[in-house]
Amino acid sequence: MRLGETANQEAQRFGKPLDGVRVLAAEQMQALPYATQLLARLGAEVVKVEHPVTGESGRGSSPAMTDPDGRSIGATYLRNSLNKRSVGLDLRSPEGREIFLALAPRFDIVAENFKPGTMDRMGLGYADVAAVHPRGIYVSVSGFGNTGDSPYREWPAYAAIVEAMSGVYDWKAPDRPPVTNPVGALGDIGSALFAVIGILAALRHRDTTGEGQYVDIAMLDSAIAMTDVVTNFWSMGVRPDPEKVLPLICEGFRAADGYVIIQVGREAQFAKLAELIGRPEWIDDPVLSNRSGWMPNLETVIRPAVEAWLANRTKLAAAAELSAAGIVAGPSNRAPDVIADPHVAARHMLVEMPRTDGVADPILIPGNPVKLSKVTEGPETRVPWLGEHTAAVLAAELGYDPDRITALRDAGVVN
Repeated sequence: MRLGETANQEAQRFGKPLDGVRVLAAEQMQALPYATQLLARLGAEVVKVEHPVTGESGRGSSPAMTDPDGRSIGATYLRNSLNKRSVGLDLRSPEGREIFLALAPRFDIVAENFKPGTMDRMGLGYADVAAVHPRGIYVSVSGFGNTGDSPYREWPAYAAIVEAMSGVYDWKAPDRPPVTNPVGALGDIGSALFAVIGILAALRHRDTTGEGQYVDIAMLDSAIAMTDVVTNFWSMGVRPDPEKVLPLICEGFRAADGYVIIQVGREAQFAKLAELIGRPEWIDDPVLSNRSGWMPNLETVIRPAVEAWLANRTKLAAAAELSAAGIVAGPSNRAPDVIADPHVAARHMLVEMPRTDGVADPILIPGNPVKLSKVTEGPETRVPWLGEHTAAVLAAELGYDPDRITALRDAGVVN
């Protein structure tokens, strides 16, 4: 799907569910920007507030492309900034603080994801915004929360930190050096999704009571929720002990061109696998017929037989055959497989943004996974250049004339 294109066009007459909802976001990196991008895809208007010189920190990530002015724009920014406008504003200056507080009542949601206490120290915390905008919904996303008494409250955090602290790294590979970010930024995306849920709940609450409130999302809380098996399984006696492994086959098996993931958790499923690969004797085997015997015999008996069957099959063809037999399986894809996948195309799950630095291939950004029958997908707009909309927003929202905006720009308050 390209920028400007629309899918599900027959739903255009319904509009979008968040049409009219306005978000003012002092955001950086991914945990909040992904949330606000999802809100924008559902119809909200999102205005990013960035430092007027450096922009938000996601612009400095790698890999990167250059914008039309030759400034570097990092991948993290590119993935999370579609459909937004950018205002360059120095929040640490007195004038910047005044402008932010003047803008706040014009928006339904004021959101930030700085280290806890940062916005309070600048006079832009929840209490400061609520004083000028009591109906506003204030959202914070941070490593360990702004409310409560976390001993880690002052710690900075990225996704890998909270993922590690959730226990999931050790759960998957005990006593080995952790593999960080094994599924991308789970800690960021999970936090973003919970932030969106909190925002929608707060909007609903305001609809019924007229009151705004504080939505406080801790990335560690989100990671613990997303990695629920760590604590749940431990409480039920599962330990990272080779003699006490979970009686479940959930493994990658080598096919002709890569790996197929096969999950078998029930005896009836194992029987189907045995029949399919030509090992019907396993069904009546006193050891293999019960799930307790699977993992102790995985490497010596089960894997060699499954991989012999897979040897002349591609991972996709094998997964199709396994699925047709009622066995849960799927290919372990590489990036080119995902990009070429017909499911991805049919579901509009990649958005192409043309590059501005002479590279022919577009930037690929994940599409909107929320599919609604009465909501169009798109049209998406490209990420904003730093401060691209500063003058327009200050003029439209606060009535600033060109001379005043120029004076603020000359003073370094805006760009």
